[in-house]
Amino acid sequence: MTARLLVAGVGNIFLGDDAFGPEVLKALAARPLPPEVRTEDFGIRGLDLAYTLLDGYDTAVLVDAAPRGHRPGTLSLIEAEPPDDTHAVPPEAHGMDPARVLALAAHLGDGPLPRVLVLACEPHTLPRGDEDIAPELSAPVRRAVGHAVEALHTLVPVLLADPAATPSLGRPDESGPPGTAALPPPVAGRAQDRRDTPPAAHPPAGRARPPRSSVPNPP
Repeated sequence: MTARLLVAGVGNIFLGDDAFGPEVLKALAARPLPPEVRTEDFGIRGLDLAYTLLDGYDTAVLVDAAPRGHRPGTLSLIEAEPPDDTHAVPPEAHGMDPARVLALAAHLGDGPLPRVLVLACEPHTLPRGDEDIAPELSAPVRRAVGHAVEALHTLVPVLLADPAATPSLGRPDESGPPGTAALPPPVAGRAQDRRDTPPAAHPPAGRARPPRSSVPNPP
């Protein structure tokens, strides 16, 4: 039996590179995934996405912009896990951080959640929600949209055949298995909706490089 798979774009189209997920879903219209895959742009509708995760999917791939300290435009494949303690990550109907969406889904239903992977892009421009509207992607993230479409066409057949598979982004020398934790929160011990938190321009001095689960896009 073919696995049930959801590919979901998330992000705010008016907040610069936060529109990465919606733009990738738009680009998939020209290169659609197999018909058995549900693709949908959820934008900032966290509640809708949480309910959809309860619809019996084996795997969900969230396409999102997430600051992880890489070069802007770098793609990472991350495995998100629901929090053990939903009080540690309070559910929030409008929060699109993967940890918050999973906490909300766990709060809404008592059934099993799907495996959730995040195809994340390192943003360059990610303003605060109360700052100027920026309805355009930065150049490196715009280039990453096409790479993300290619990555999805690589990942999806693997996940349809085996929902528990550990796919890579297609470059064994630069990519690796997904991590085993959700996106690292900006504040220790607390998940936070990154749409309210601007990323640092560069990683702090002395910070260890993240695991090699990322693919920098060519200039």
